[in-house]
Amino acid sequence: MKRPVVIGCSLWITGYVLALYSHLPWLSLTTSALMLAAIVVIHLLRLPGGQPLCALLLVGAAYGYFQWTDQRNVTALLPLTQQENPDGREVTLLGRFSSPVTVDGDRASFTVEAESVRFQDRAFPLGGESVQVSLRLLAQPQQEVASAWRRGDALTLTGTLRSPSPARNFGGFDYRRYLRLHYTHWQLIAKGVDQAQVQPAAASISSTQLLRWNDMLREYLSRRMDLIFPAPQAGFMKSMLIGLTDDLDPERFQQFSELGLTHILAISGLNVAVFLGVCFWGMRRLKLTKETYLRICFWLLPFYILLTGASPSIVRAGLMAMVALYAARKGVTKDVLHSMAIVAWVMLVWNPYFLLDVSFQLSFLVTLGLILGVQRVNDLLEGWLTSSVLRNTASITLVSQLISLPVSIYYFNQFSLLSWLANAVLVPVISLVVFPAGIIAVVAGLMYLPAGQGMGGLISWLNDAIFWATDKLQQLYLFKQIWPTPSLPWIAFYYLLLIGIYGLWKRWSLGNMDEPPIRLESIQDRGGAKHAIGLWLTVGGFLVLLWIGYSPDRLERTGLVQFIDVGQGDAIFIRTPYGRNLLIDGGGTITFSKAGEGWKARKDPYEVGKKLLVPLLKKRGVHQLDMLVLSHEDADHSGGLQAVIEQIPVKQFVFNGTYNPNKGIEKLFQTALDRKFPMLAGEQSGWIQIDPVTRLRVLYPFSETVEQAEFVKEQNEYSVVLMLEMMGTKWLFTGDMGKESELALLGRLKENKEEPDRLDVMKIAHHGSKYSTSQEWLDYWQPRTAVISVGAGNLYGHPAPDVMERLRNRGTHVLRTDLMGEVQLEVRKDGLFARTKIKEAD
Repeated sequence: MKRPVVIGCSLWITGYVLALYSHLPWLSLTTSALMLAAIVVIHLLRLPGGQPLCALLLVGAAYGYFQWTDQRNVTALLPLTQQENPDGREVTLLGRFSSPVTVDGDRASFTVEAESVRFQDRAFPLGGESVQVSLRLLAQPQQEVASAWRRGDALTLTGTLRSPSPARNFGGFDYRRYLRLHYTHWQLIAKGVDQAQVQPAAASISSTQLLRWNDMLREYLSRRMDLIFPAPQAGFMKSMLIGLTDDLDPERFQQFSELGLTHILAISGLNVAVFLGVCFWGMRRLKLTKETYLRICFWLLPFYILLTGASPSIVRAGLMAMVALYAARKGVTKDVLHSMAIVAWVMLVWNPYFLLDVSFQLSFLVTLGLILGVQRVNDLLEGWLTSSVLRNTASITLVSQLISLPVSIYYFNQFSLLSWLANAVLVPVISLVVFPAGIIAVVAGLMYLPAGQGMGGLISWLNDAIFWATDKLQQLYLFKQIWPTPSLPWIAFYYLLLIGIYGLWKRWSLGNMDEPPIRLESIQDRGGAKHAIGLWLTVGGFLVLLWIGYSPDRLERTGLVQFIDVGQGDAIFIRTPYGRNLLIDGGGTITFSKAGEGWKARKDPYEVGKKLLVPLLKKRGVHQLDMLVLSHEDADHSGGLQAVIEQIPVKQFVFNGTYNPNKGIEKLFQTALDRKFPMLAGEQSGWIQIDPVTRLRVLYPFSETVEQAEFVKEQNEYSVVLMLEMMGTKWLFTGDMGKESELALLGRLKENKEEPDRLDVMKIAHHGSKYSTSQEWLDYWQPRTAVISVGAGNLYGHPAPDVMERLRNRGTHVLRTDLMGEVQLEVRKDGLFARTKIKEAD
């Protein structure tokens, strides 16, 4: 059997994948051990038919091991949760810091290895369970206090115990699942450093002390790099050199992400290769022997892995490099594929959840593609490109881009057609010049600061050129693609067709596998027509697969109205039966700041549009918005739209024709003008045909209600009100209109003698506020279903009891985002169907 370790690792991963999507309770650690023992016996006895049986047993052993690991990943408070719910209770946590403390504005966050938790009536042992802590800082001096805490220090902290929030939207980020994959089941929310009693750890040689020293070294290097490199670039260099992303400009990261360059900022094989190259160069200059510098580099790599953050990608690269260095020092032949399989297997046994980590997946997948594909593609391109440099560059870029595409769009839902160009041009410059020069600058700056600063200044000129190039590439909006999250079968077919294309291309190029390569112009003479037909059919199938993956819903003829849970705000996304996309409002994060509280500002604060709405729209394959409607300019409706118009093309923008002067609205409108899409003042109109079965009408405001661009601070009574008809269903979207606007609109409708049919769905105005949704309003529209977009536990008391009472008295079915998460209403030929994220509608 060729490469048994590779095959064994593949079978082990297969067992894990099966365990993710099925459950066999009889498989456990014991049965896994028995299966492994059976494999050893079968191998020693060389039983006939042993190989297939061993393969099946290995898959079963992996299945049982993953299942056993997953079943043990439960909280120590599980017996308590079966009796009472500790979520939301005040507790005192006793334990030790198990991570560095990150201070960002008015928040300090860290993890605690908890020994016990004390409730008011009793204490409960936790046995070292990990707890995520978020500590709100009440005054600026508390930043310095929290920053002085170190990994390993004993901690007693009083706060509120919380269960992490699950995803509240379909396809949204599931924080509860994310923490569980890191063996964390609880959060502790506390206010003020006065709630914490910290006892510094005693000095001793232990793994915790080593990690503590590593944290301190990373902090020292971070401070030193702030002095070596110019302020705007220090965060970029920290991310690339030592894996610290706290100071990285979020806009720069977004730019690199859109261009497919995030692997530059993520410590991985590229960094290890350059690090070793710099070490080899320096040690050769010191006249060290090959065996000596190989040994030194072997022992340097574990420290480099820790120093750069020990992410799965750097662990993979570092361990593979250590295997290669050991083989080189011993003079034994090394098989890179075997080395990769050994490292992957070790990592997956150590932590099975690595399989679900995007950096692990991309790191191993791209590495596998480069190992297996680059030389093969290089050979195929020999008849096309005569320059070996161009051929090698093209092969590496083509293989890495094709291999990483499915995983990239699965997690990030975007791809730039300029990614290949950005990688081909910028990666060599960064990896061969900026990165090694950065290492040398840091080393020089540690010994003599002015020398490091001089080199840092030179590097900054090159970085400025790189940033200029990425700025220009990012501005080419037409080359950006948004992909919906693909299904696993689609990904499987993608790789199968890719392998098929390679095999047929090779046969087509060679004509005969036993004969030497030939030029393309002689194909017909060598009888390659059959292979050519097969190749083009496979390429055609591949293109069809891409067409389906890019827009899987293009043949759907159902409508979908999605009330996205953005907290206390509105964001309603509508996909019509013929694929038109409409977005009404974008939610927004409301902030309250006072003079002198600038210290509370966070480097990358949570913003609904950027963190929640845009990722959801991308996951759902929204390539463009045919209409974007801003009902009014309050922050909880407009704030998230800035990220939307920056990242998703918009064909037309409808707003209420007024202007509420503030920084957010000014930036939003200016961006809209810069992008040059039409901005239309919404006012009462006739029907607008959206697609053959969908039409839209603006009911309010009236043309005489406001003058164009009038300054209006109180926006609720100027909300754009929309009537939608889709496949025979009738919908009303009301923004935050109040009773005054309701009465005005009812008066105009009655004046025009418009007798409405009963509404199928009404979006309740102003999140169910008592100042909206009057009895007269409900009597006129008679909605069968009402949807209230409202934040869970909001401070305003929404929805108001009076509004809920009026809806109940009418027999209206009520759906609420605070209780149910996202609400989706699908329009089919046979009716209207609802589903909710957190619980099904009654």
